[in-house]
Amino acid sequence: MGDELDVFRLDGRVALVAGGGGAIGSALAAALGSVGARVAIVDQTDERAEAAAAPIRAAGVQVLAIGADVTQEAECDRVVAATLERFGHLDIHVNAVGGGAGKVLFDAEVYPRDAWDWIYELNVRSTLCSTQASARAMIAAGHGGRILSISSVRASLGINAGYSAYVAAKGAISSLTRQWATEWAKHGITVNAIAPTFVDTPQVAMLLGDPAFKAGIVGRIPLGRVGGTSDLTGAAIFFCSDASSFVTGQILGIDGGLTATQ
Repeated sequence: MGDELDVFRLDGRVALVAGGGGAIGSALAAALGSVGARVAIVDQTDERAEAAAAPIRAAGVQVLAIGADVTQEAECDRVVAATLERFGHLDIHVNAVGGGAGKVLFDAEVYPRDAWDWIYELNVRSTLCSTQASARAMIAAGHGGRILSISSVRASLGINAGYSAYVAAKGAISSLTRQWATEWAKHGITVNAIAPTFVDTPQVAMLLGDPAFKAGIVGRIPLGRVGGTSDLTGAAIFFCSDASSFVTGQILGIDGGLTATQ
């Protein structure tokens, strides 16, 4: 049994987690480190990145903390260069920047441009810029790699609650996942995504703090609860490891059965 589980190990691999200072990103970074990866945690500031890195480092994982704006190409190139300088190579890229779902809700016919642009910058541009920089490094090295993004059930399900920009942004991430998987397969790079429903994090605390809203969400989920960050880590390890070596272009719903009911 131990040999079969070895395909989930990441010993010797280096993972860059963009958005690694957030609740989901830090959970994924810790999980990858727990199975042997060395980890570069990237977040908006050095302080946020280091706050997430500290407990992972204390657990014995080699961690690099980097503050950067991953919506900017030059910043993404700098992050990848710093990762290569520290660890020598880059094998895994995780996109954990994003969100904003409940912060800018407007009726579709009047959805304002500034709110739309903010959601796209936060979700799509951050994914695009950081992934391109890591993919270039992987292609140049010639050893393949793993790319994992965070989409959402809202990439495929509408919701009557003012989410036009968010569903469009997550739909774009799912589409890019399939497109990149197609283009980068020849380089041995797999590209996949996970698509959660609501995950209980500080970012959605206000929404989930409304009893009526939470009851509505939970009532549509067959397993009867919202997700936690720990519900995402197993899938992340799978997609970032050799266990998924023949899996690419896939978007895995982690939603307690929500999409099965639609």
